[in-house]
Amino acid sequence: MKGFKDFLMQGNLIELATAVIMAGAFGKVVEAFTKIIMDLIAKLAGGEPNFDTVAVGGVNIGVFITALISFVMIAAVVYFMVIKPYQALKEAADARLKADTDAEAPAPTTDELLAEIRDLLKTRA
Repeated sequence: MKGFKDFLMQGNLIELATAVIMAGAFGKVVEAFTKIIMDLIAKLAGGEPNFDTVAVGGVNIGVFITALISFVMIAAVVYFMVIKPYQALKEAADARLKADTDAEAPAPTTDELLAEIRDLLKTRA
């Protein structure tokens, strides 16, 4: 029983469980946002955002069209609300880290400075 408890308390398992719970909650937010956008598009087009009844040659492709439009909307929401802000934050953090590491560059020693001066004088002569 102790081994099972240790397994459950591992950091990766807790992080995974947290991610699954948050993904479920975030999925509902994305679905609601997508529904709002779809309803706005429907109002502008003067119809319903549901294409379930569309059929071509007797084949009902409307369900696929509705799912495809929904997928594109969800992908756009995730991209603009999650991916783009994450990339901007990551780039800012990387730039800050690079600036910190550049600022921490060790000062050259006296011997290094003298060698550089010697080399410059050799090139002038």
